[in-house]
Amino acid sequence: MSEHSPNTTAHDKPAVELQDVTKEYVGAETVTALADVSLQVVAGEFLAVVGPSGSGKSTMLNLLGLLDVPTSGVVRLDGEDVTALTERELTDARREYIGFVFQDFHLLPTLTAAENVALPTAFAGEAQTDRAVDLLRRVGLGDRLEHTPDALSGGQKQRVAIARGLINEPAVLLADEPTGNLDRETGTQILGEIQQICERGVAVVAVTHDELVTEYADRTIRLVDGQLGEGDDGFAT
Repeated sequence: MSEHSPNTTAHDKPAVELQDVTKEYVGAETVTALADVSLQVVAGEFLAVVGPSGSGKSTMLNLLGLLDVPTSGVVRLDGEDVTALTERELTDARREYIGFVFQDFHLLPTLTAAENVALPTAFAGEAQTDRAVDLLRRVGLGDRLEHTPDALSGGQKQRVAIARGLINEPAVLLADEPTGNLDRETGTQILGEIQQICERGVAVVAVTHDELVTEYADRTIRLVDGQLGEGDDGFAT
């Protein structure tokens, strides 16, 4: 458990789950990116996923985020098997249950911070500008609402990305290297904010090479060659 007192009040029900999941990519030869992986992440938990490059971390994140489908095994979201959903159903499930925070922020340069945060809701109907403003204030950017990305620091851009990931009130927030482009002080601030997100019941999964992330996480799992590391079945605390 982290010395920074991460959330310890997670609920028992898994927010997202992989059961005996294998993912293979078939080309000139078959590459097994994940091999028989089982994992549960409960509501309110902050899980860190570590491992060397090519170990399957990005593949796991894509499967948890319903951006890819397993070759075999089951993916469950909020207790429901989503493995065989259609593309349209997967899109709807992602919009309803999952938020994403990307390593390189993926902010549109011509939009303000508030417009970037509200953008996902614009695709689903009417942009939720008021909620976008509220989320930016929560992450300390109430005075940067009308700033475009080129007027923001790296840490501020990451806060905008986190707020955008939360705009649809997801049950699960997936983060790819959330501190990868930040100095240690700013990374520490971002991780404190992620802990607060978990305290509101959101499950957070962060793929990382940064040991600082593991200090703040409730639990860390290690992937090696597409498998959970020796001695860690993915369910231990």
